[in-house]
Amino acid sequence: MLAYVIGVVLFALAICVSVALHEAGHMVTARMFGMRVRRYFVGFGPTVFSFRRGETEYGLKAIPLGGFCDIAGMTALDEVTPEEAPRAMWRFKTWKRTVVMSAGSITHFLLGFIVLFVMAATMGLPNVDMKPIAAQISDCVQNATTVEAANNPVCKPGDPAPAKRAGLLPGDQVLSVAGKPTPTWDDMVAQVKSLSGPVPVVVNRDGAERTFVVDIPKVIRPAAKGGTESVGAVGIARATAIHYSVVGAFGGAASFTGDMFARTWDGLMAFPKRIPAVFNSIFGGERDPDTPVSVVGASRLGGEAVEAGLWQVFLLLLASLNFFIGVFNLLPLLPMDGGHIAIVWYERVRDWLRGLRGKPAGGPVDYTKLSAITMVLVVIGGGVTLLTVTADIVNPIRLQ
Repeated sequence: MLAYVIGVVLFALAICVSVALHEAGHMVTARMFGMRVRRYFVGFGPTVFSFRRGETEYGLKAIPLGGFCDIAGMTALDEVTPEEAPRAMWRFKTWKRTVVMSAGSITHFLLGFIVLFVMAATMGLPNVDMKPIAAQISDCVQNATTVEAANNPVCKPGDPAPAKRAGLLPGDQVLSVAGKPTPTWDDMVAQVKSLSGPVPVVVNRDGAERTFVVDIPKVIRPAAKGGTESVGAVGIARATAIHYSVVGAFGGAASFTGDMFARTWDGLMAFPKRIPAVFNSIFGGERDPDTPVSVVGASRLGGEAVEAGLWQVFLLLLASLNFFIGVFNLLPLLPMDGGHIAIVWYERVRDWLRGLRGKPAGGPVDYTKLSAITMVLVVIGGGVTLLTVTADIVNPIRLQ
């Protein structure tokens, strides 16, 4: 129980740090371009403490969830003092404002990548694509039962399994068997099962292709439809994690980051249709593990991962949450950063088109006219948050 509590607290703290760094991304880039940063606070609610350094006030609020970075003149409608006016954010070039407003999401992406890089260089990254990478090379391949193995052994003591005898090593990725490509583990198993005798096997070892001749024997194994069947076997155990050197970890983490971006986008697109399942789970329905989770649910999963000693799962949850927050925050909807970016570029394109027609630049977008839409989105977002938090309390998703 103690390990579970520690895991929940660690995950919650990691989320708080991520959000604080999100706001720090806005602050650092704004100051880099010369914009006036009034305040940078971690948390919300009553102020616990604050101090001023230069022109910026830094502080901590009582509720350690989120934070904010107050930049003078985010829009032309914001009130600024005469001292702040020359450095108001809206006066800066479009690309600079875009960098500042996207810096929070970029920070989440960097944090996610750093987590994946550390995993790749230490514990390895999950083999989610089921690549045919060898975790172990068996000493022997045998028939399905002990009796059959004793009466008709495929290999004798001192006689290594086919893959080991051919020279394959743990970490090798099988690229083809008998000339047929094997992009996944199931492809490799299906090809090996159909063969017998010496066949060429091409593997990727440390970035270089090497070819080995494997003498595949036939063994007796359970058949899918019952009974047994005679199939080829080579004695390779699949790797559930892919390990990298420190240098190779950059490429591994980058590739895995791309995969996580794709899965995050697919999850966002499927988000609306999964909300009814979350609602049903609150009233006794089975909780679908693919339904959205709140910060509460993610923290509970993090606690379960620590309790079970599954630090790889803990870190993957943390990385995936950072990618989700980063992508979600860039959606072109107010009040998220993506909504502000969309308005900035709308103004830029509109003024460019007006310039082509010989007209002067238009005025700034009136945010007050968008307030109704913004409030609707805020209410919807708040409702979804309340729904997922409730589901994560009464019927949470569990690792097991």
